[in-house]
Amino acid sequence: MSIVQQYFLDTYRARQHGEPAPPAPGAHDVRVARVAREARECRRFRAVVAGRPARRRVRGALARWVRLRAW
Repeated sequence: MSIVQQYFLDTYRARQHGEPAPPAPGAHDVRVARVAREARECRRFRAVVAGRPARRRVRGALARWVRLRAW
């Protein structure tokens, strides 16, 4: 069963029971992306204020860790 089919089934059942309809699939995706972007920008801002470079430190550290584990 696909996500859309499940959504329609849940909507039908909610209507039969007099309950509010469930949120559509992907309705909260924009909010999650916005929160992640704000957290990333806040981290970069704090790095600049502290005098550190505002680069992708986490991704770089992870890449270095993976390279060390590969040996």
